[in-house]
This record gives sequence, structure tokens and C-alpha cells, in this order.
Amino acid sequence: MPAAPAQGDPRDDKKRIDAEVAAAAAIMEGATTRAQQAARRLAAANAALPAAQERAALARGEVAAAEVAANTARRQARAAEAALKTAQTRYGESARRVEEARERVGGFAASAYKGSDLVSLNMLINARTPIDAAERFGYFERVMSTEKEALDGFTTARRAAKDAQNEAGLAQRRAEAARLAAELALADARAAQAEAEAAVAEVTALTGQRAEALAVAEEERDASLAKYEEAKAEAARIEAELRAWEDRQKVTRPSPSSPALRPGARLLMPVQGWKSSDFGMRYDPYYRVWQLHAGVDIAAGGGQPIYAAADGRVIRSGWNGGYGNYTCISHGSYRGRGLSTCYAHQSRILVWPGQRVRRGQVIGRVGTTGASTGYHLHFEVRLSGSPVQPLNWLPGCLC
Repeated sequence: MPAAPAQGDPRDDKKRIDAEVAAAAAIMEGATTRAQQAARRLAAANAALPAAQERAALARGEVAAAEVAANTARRQARAAEAALKTAQTRYGESARRVEEARERVGGFAASAYKGSDLVSLNMLINARTPIDAAERFGYFERVMSTEKEALDGFTTARRAAKDAQNEAGLAQRRAEAARLAAELALADARAAQAEAEAAVAEVTALTGQRAEALAVAEEERDASLAKYEEAKAEAARIEAELRAWEDRQKVTRPSPSSPALRPGARLLMPVQGWKSSDFGMRYDPYYRVWQLHAGVDIAAGGGQPIYAAADGRVIRSGWNGGYGNYTCISHGSYRGRGLSTCYAHQSRILVWPGQRVRRGQVIGRVGTTGASTGYHLHFEVRLSGSPVQPLNWLPGCLC
């Protein structure tokens, strides 16, 4: 994946996505296996879709910006190359004129120098008057001065042309650097384009997964709703069974091993872990039903020990449908109501009905039996058989 951009820490994204998938799986705990898998795929797609869309949008923006930069650099390179050619042409023309002028002046001066006596004599012989001779000498000097001025002008023009050529050369080198930058920008643009296409493909795949997950969930509607009803009925049976057991205890002498708990007494943490799902009513958006999650889920490693939350007597132990391996312990009376705790999805049960247990005694091992989506302990606290918020009885919030 393209990871997915300026961007946040990918580990944070993974934690967020894993949390959303776990929440969806917890909601679907009572559904069929296919529906659970569909829910996880849908949650993963929904969680990853915004990031994939953002990566695609960023990649497209990078492509557009890189194309603009590449086009600008190409134009600059072409303009600099044209300017250099123009400057080189002008310099060549100026140099040619300087050489021509130098040759003329040099030739004229050499002739005048080599034959200066003869020239002077001829001027004197051919002159009709002294004034005529002076004019002839003045003409000679003017010609020499004009040629020298022309040479000086051409020399100045050549220097200017040379300066222009140097500037054009500098511009050409800069243009070459810009062209190389354009090539790099173009390569980056192509890489960004490939990333954008991959991100779009990812979005498309995620969209397909969502559609597939919804289709599977719809196919599993009847079976999942039946499991919901079964879970509700099982919860009612457990509540009735616990209440009946407590009623039977009222007509017998209370056991010394199950004394009445003091008001405000706290239970022992049944396992070392962290809360993955809370107690309370849940709304299933896939099937549009409400269901009570009768306990708190504590994520823990498979096989970790499960401890009795308080002294008491085991009143139920064994397989129990969606609860998997399930144990319930009665802890006597609390403010006139029977208090019990229950432990679900165990990999192993280490106690049996009627056995007395002590607070902190290992009663089982963490597992994922029954309608479970991963290793955890489903822990319940019940008063007169009815489930209550376990966190109110535990020493920590498991946040």
C-alpha cells in the first residue's frame, strides 16, 4: 500500500484500523462465522478507504505540479539555448569585422610607414602649391584617423559581444541545470503517477470488498438473526438459572465460605489484559438490531490464567453455546441480592460445579471458544442473575 502520506505515522494508522476492526468484530460476536468475516472486511475497508483516497488525491496533485515544473524547465532550457546561439552569432560577426578593420588599418599603416619618404616626396612633387601639399597631408591623416576609429568601434563591439556570449553561456549552463531538474521532476512525476494509480486501484479493491462484505452480510441475515435470538434466549436461561439457585440458597443456611460481601467491596481483576469491548447495549448496523453485551471483554494472551474474582462456589461450569467454555461462581449476598461472576470463552476449565474456590484461585485459561473473534476473557458480574457493569466492581478501568 502506498502508505500512505505528508502523512501521519503508519503505526498509528494500523492501531486505529485494528481498533475499528476489533470493535466491528465484537459487535458481530453472536453472528455466523461468515458474517463475522464479512464484518471485519467491511470495517477494514471503511477504515482504510479515506487514507487510500487521500493518497490518491495527493499523488495526482504531485503529478500535476511536477508536470508544470518540467514544462517550465524545458521552456527555460530552450530559451537559454536560443539566446546562446544568438550571442555566439553576434560575437562571430563582431570578431570578423574587427579582423577586417585591423587588416585594413594595418595594411594602410604599413604601406605608409614603409614608403613614408616616397609618399611625402610624391606629395611635394605633385603638389602645385604649399596649400595643396598641406591638404594632401591632412587627407592622409584623416584617413588614418577614420580607420583607427572604425577599428576601435569594432573592438568595443567585439568586447560587448564577448560579454554577451559569456552571459549567454552562463544562462545556458543554468538552463542545463534546469533541464536536469526537469528530468528529475519528470521522473518524480512518473513515480507519483504510478503511486496514484496504485492508490486508485487500492480504493477500487476496497470498494469491491465493501460490496462483497455487504452481500455476504445480507446472505447471512436470517442465520445471524437466529443466532441473536438464540443468544438472547441463552442469556435469559442463565439469568433464570442463577436466580433459581439463589432462591434455593435462601432456604438453607449460608455457607461460611460464601459470606455476605461488604457494601462497596471490590472484586479481583480476573485476568491481566486490556479492555477490548465494554458492557452495554450495542447497535448492529448490518442487521439493525440492538443487543446487550452482558459483560466486559478483556483481551489477553491465549492460555493466560483466569482468577476467581472473590471467594465463592462454582454453580455452573462447562460448554455453553456462544459463550464457549463458561463458568459462573456465586459469591453470596450483596445488599440483599445474590452476587455472581461468570467467565466465558475459556480454552480450559479447571473447576467443577459445587466446588468452593478462593479469591485469586486459578479457575481456567484464556481462550477463544464459542462465538469469539480472538483470545479474550468475557467477564460478567450479575446481581440476582441480571448483568451489571463489571467495571464498577473492578479496581481499574482497563482503559
